[in-house]
Amino acid sequence: MRRSPVNPPLLLVAHGTRDPGGPRVVEQLAEATSARLDVPVRVGYVDVIGPTVAEALASVPGPVVALPAFLAAGYHVRVDLPEQIEATGREDVTITEPLGPAPEITEALRDRLRAAGWRPGDRVLFSAAGSSDERALSDVRTAARLLGRRCGQWLTPSYITTASPATEAVCGPGDFIAPYLLAPGLFHRRLAELPVAGVADPIGVHPAVIDLVAQRYRSAVRDDAFAA
Repeated sequence: MRRSPVNPPLLLVAHGTRDPGGPRVVEQLAEATSARLDVPVRVGYVDVIGPTVAEALASVPGPVVALPAFLAAGYHVRVDLPEQIEATGREDVTITEPLGPAPEITEALRDRLRAAGWRPGDRVLFSAAGSSDERALSDVRTAARLLGRRCGQWLTPSYITTASPATEAVCGPGDFIAPYLLAPGLFHRRLAELPVAGVADPIGVHPAVIDLVAQRYRSAVRDDAFAA
């Protein structure tokens, strides 16, 4: 049987955006995770910018753990990423679950809300990017429920684009918006322009997110594919 390294490299895979704030957050998350796990961490993107998944894998020899830095298991996670890995001919890449939904993401969301001025009793409006993929929408609804439990209110998601209801159509002046977004960019700028009480920062490089990435990685390493 092929022997694999005990601590294989990690590939963080994000969507990609031309807004410089997005890649900056992903790179910071990669650096923080590398320091936490003491393993090499590379970054690749499934769309818009490079390095592509194939380009990133070309720089990483041997078995690799690929972690989708996505907050829901939509088309990019379930189809794009596996197809792009398959196209490289690599058979030594293990794909983990995406980042969200997860309790760690909920913790980060609540901290961002509090930093924006939200206090218990204030109305929270959960806002996600939107998707036409029902699996992704289901994950978003799960994330909204998780945050609602932490905030003491029932939350149903609204969306910045594609799905409904639109955040801009349902927000009110007393609302605090919880963006279900990993990094800054066009979507967060749209939310920041709405007439509400406050808009939380994107999730970003929060300690709980680093914990979650490390947990996803360690779970993959414990898999039989990485047995020495």
